[in-house]
Amino acid sequence: MIKASYTVMCKNDVSKELSLAEILANEKVEKAIKSEFAKGLRNLVLSHKEEVAVFLKTQKEVFEVTVSKNDFADLLELAEEDARKHKRIKKECDGVELVDILTID
Repeated sequence: MIKASYTVMCKNDVSKELSLAEILANEKVEKAIKSEFAKGLRNLVLSHKEEVAVFLKTQKEVFEVTVSKNDFADLLELAEEDARKHKRIKKECDGVELVDILTID
């Protein structure tokens, strides 16, 4: 048997990569950090040591479907069928994305 994990893909999903430098360069972010962690202090500068990537993604619920090993070639179609059967594909959503595939005894 195969256990496949999948998520439902929708039009409004976000997947964006930002650098820490981009985030700290934003004036609103800079003011928010200063007011939260250094309230009342003056002449402060935000800096960072390394270039770090920050990911902004839509949080997705992961669903599972179990199928026969013989159905491996049709796994994506079976996951979409499972999503439709359980009414997980809503308006503005058009398919599924396989997250993980495990073989089980």
